[in-house]
Amino acid sequence: MTPMTAQGENPQRTAPPAGSARRALVGRLSWGLADQAASSISNFAVGIYVARSLGVTAFGVFSLAWVTYGVVLNVSRGLATDPLVVRFSGVPDASWRGAVARSTGTALGVGAALGVVCLVSGLGLGGRVGPAFAALGVMFPGLLLQDAWRFSFFAAGAGRKAFVNDVVWGVALVPAMVVAAQVGSVAAFVLAWGGSATVAGAYGYFQSGIRPRLTEARGWLREQRDLGYRYLVENVSLSGASQLRAYGLGAIVGVSAVGAVRGAELLMGPFLAVLMGLSLVTVPEAARVLRQAPHQLSRFCLLLGGGQAAGALLWGSALLLMPDRLGELVLGDVWHSSSQLIVQITLSVAGAGLGTGAAAGLRALGAARRSLRCQLFASACYVGGGLGGAAAAGTAGSAWGVAAATVSGSAVWWLQLRSALHERHRNPISEVRTA
Repeated sequence: MTPMTAQGENPQRTAPPAGSARRALVGRLSWGLADQAASSISNFAVGIYVARSLGVTAFGVFSLAWVTYGVVLNVSRGLATDPLVVRFSGVPDASWRGAVARSTGTALGVGAALGVVCLVSGLGLGGRVGPAFAALGVMFPGLLLQDAWRFSFFAAGAGRKAFVNDVVWGVALVPAMVVAAQVGSVAAFVLAWGGSATVAGAYGYFQSGIRPRLTEARGWLREQRDLGYRYLVENVSLSGASQLRAYGLGAIVGVSAVGAVRGAELLMGPFLAVLMGLSLVTVPEAARVLRQAPHQLSRFCLLLGGGQAAGALLWGSALLLMPDRLGELVLGDVWHSSSQLIVQITLSVAGAGLGTGAAAGLRALGAARRSLRCQLFASACYVGGGLGGAAAAGTAGSAWGVAAATVSGSAVWWLQLRSALHERHRNPISEVRTA
């Protein structure tokens, strides 16, 4: 089936002349920023709506479901879409379409398999947490498919389609959240959130004209195993560290502490959402920079990471000046406990933003071993700092421990990127596969 694209929007066009390369880059990054803005607004709105509707304890349960989703999402990205953006960004249309069909099929398979595990676990748990996890398991296939379409469109340089897909999710989310508020349970909000993502996932098929091939998931995993399994471990160590910290914080301090941390993260929502989905834009662009002007890769990564860190610091400074009345309007009862964590969360996001610049460079270079090494170190520091801080000084101590761990991890990312660039200069090897 021919992809349904507007005239002049074929995602796999011949590379533009040198004079227009900069304009093309700005255009792709602009659509990336627009897409991330749409994603940020949706995530922020969901968090705020749930926090105000349920209160700090129930919001903590929702937050546990959220971080669990983050783990499964990163499993899907590591196996299905991270290899796609590294090896199929800017390739011929036929190659891209075949890779997308297999990649999205793999994402669906991951969602179905882990969704069953989450559903069964939720039914067994019962209580406050069980129904939320059961609902999350049902929604996993749609959530992961929607995310896979976003990666696919950015790999093709068609950021406008990713933006439209996220807007569709946001529009579908509005009536779904209204209905969930009438029910008033955490499970209802999870179903509303995941159900609207499933609508956007189905719309991605009509945007691309590509049918996900679930039966070819095994072949995709076999072909991409040299990158995929390393990215799987890397991604799961990242999201798994967040999950372990959340569970540990709940056990050491209480579930309300998880809600307080999540509330503070919501205040930094625009930047956290960008960081979570950063590879949608930066890895394909770093791969293009590597192909077209490899000597500019280091500068590209530095501008990327430095810009994000500076933006996070400015946003955090503005939050410190926010009046309590406005904070209570946004977060309700969660504001009082979350506002005490703004400094720590700001430093954490700034450190993570700086590190993602180097991470994008390592991904573009296909240096999976080095990026895995960095992520394992950073994740170990994150869990150790978060739980050690919680044991020593409660919620605030956990936040300070995470901030220190994030800054330390960022330094390691940059050291590894520097080593990888020196190694490539001595022995250049192309990582691009188009078949």
